[in-house]
Amino acid sequence: MPAQGFDLTVQTLIIGAGACGMVAALAAQEAGQEVLVIEADPLPRGSTALSAGLIPAAGTRFQRDAGIADDAKIFAADIQRKAHDENDPELVIALADGSGPAIEWLADRFGLPFSVVTDFDYPGHARRRMHGLPSRAGAELVDRLRQTCEAEGIDIICERRATVLHHNDRTITGVTVMLPDGSTESIGCTRLILACNGYGGNRAMVAEHMPAIADALWFGHDGNRGEAVLWGRALGARSRHLGAYQGHGNVAHPHGILITWAVITEGGVQVNLEGHRFWNEAQGYSEAARAVMGQPQGQAWAIFDTRIAAIARQFADFQAAEAQGAIKTAATVEALAEATGLPATALAKTLAEIPQGGSDAFGRSFQTPPLTPPYAAVRVTGALFHTQGGLDVTGTGRVRHQDGGLFPNLHAAGGGACGVSGTSDSGYLSGNGLLSAIVLGRAAGMDWPG
Repeated sequence: MPAQGFDLTVQTLIIGAGACGMVAALAAQEAGQEVLVIEADPLPRGSTALSAGLIPAAGTRFQRDAGIADDAKIFAADIQRKAHDENDPELVIALADGSGPAIEWLADRFGLPFSVVTDFDYPGHARRRMHGLPSRAGAELVDRLRQTCEAEGIDIICERRATVLHHNDRTITGVTVMLPDGSTESIGCTRLILACNGYGGNRAMVAEHMPAIADALWFGHDGNRGEAVLWGRALGARSRHLGAYQGHGNVAHPHGILITWAVITEGGVQVNLEGHRFWNEAQGYSEAARAVMGQPQGQAWAIFDTRIAAIARQFADFQAAEAQGAIKTAATVEALAEATGLPATALAKTLAEIPQGGSDAFGRSFQTPPLTPPYAAVRVTGALFHTQGGLDVTGTGRVRHQDGGLFPNLHAAGGGACGVSGTSDSGYLSGNGLLSAIVLGRAAGMDWPG
C-alpha cells in the first residue's frame, strides 16, 4: 500500500477495457459488485478492435434456429484435438460449457445482435459455431460493449496505465496508475482482474518465447506489453505455454488489412511469388503465418474467385480491402498473372493441379466447387495477432501460485491468462482468443472471492 494510502478504493478493479475487461465488468456489476475499469488508451479498443469479432460458442439458440446441432462436449473435443491434448482439461471444459450461456447472456440481457456464420466452415470446428455481430468486425463488438457499459453506469477511466501492483503477501491491495502528464494515482481494491491482454507488443518477450514469429508483422495492439505475466512472475504466479500464439497468414500487404480465411476454406489457395503452392492451407490460418513467412520476401498471394469473394464480402475488413484496391480480379488466368505479377505458366499449372473431390500432394482435400473465372487474388503476409500463453488460471480465472495454491483475490482472463491453444501456433482453434476473453472474462467477473 502506498505510504499515504490509496486515492480511492473500489471492490472490483479491472485493468483493461477490451472485450474481456468490459464483459468482466458487466458480470461483476450484475453480481452486485462496485466496479471500476481502467484503460491505458484514450478510448477502449485493444486487440478486440483488430479482430474479426467472432466468438465460438456451442449449443446456442442461434445455432438451433439455424439447424445446427452442437454442444459443449463436441466443442471441447475440437479444442483439445487442435491443441494435441496439451490444454488444461478443466479450463477447456469451463470455456466450452460457458460459451453458449455467455453469448445468450450478452444477447438477451444487453441486446447484442449476434448471429451465426452459416455459409462456411472454420478449420478444426466440427460445427458452425462462430457468432458475430452484423458487421463481422471486432470494432463493432468493442464499441457495443463500451456503449453497454456506459448504459449500465459502469465507470471506464481511460488514459490510466497501471504501473505497480500493491500487495500484502498474496493478497492484492491496489494499483498505482500513471496519467498522461506523468503524474500518478493509487487505487485500492478488494480484488483485481487482469484483462490487459498478452505480450505480443513486447518484442523482447516475443523473441524469447516465440522466435519463429519474431520477424512477422505485429498485427495486435501495441499496448500488449506483457504486464500481466511480468506482474504475475514478480508475485510468484505460475505461467503456462508462453510459446503459444495466434498467427495469421492472410493479411493484405502492404495494406495491413485482415483477409478472412473463408477465401481459403471455400476452395482458394495460397501461392508464393513464384506462382507455386507451398503447404496444406487447410491446417489453419494461425499456422499460415509461419508458412507464408518462410516464402520469398515473406509474402504470398491468396487466389480465389468471385464466388468466394461474395462470401467474404460479409466481413467489413474484406470490403475495406476491396475499396483500397488490395483485391485484384481478372477474367482469365493469364490476366490474373498480369495483375499480380506472378509467372503466368507457373500460376496456370498450379491452378490446373488443384484436385476436385480429392486430395493433393500436400494432403489437403478439396470438397468445394472448383475455382472458375472471374478470378480474384490478394497479396498477403504473415502476422502475429496475439499471444496465447499467460498466467495459469482456474476455470473462473483465479490465478495459481507456483506452489499450486490460489491467489485469494487475483484473477486473469483473456490474453493475460493462459488460453486453450496448446504450446505453439498449431494448437490455435479459430476464435480461441475471444473465447477466453468473453467466457473467462464473464466467469472472472462473477467469481467474487468473498
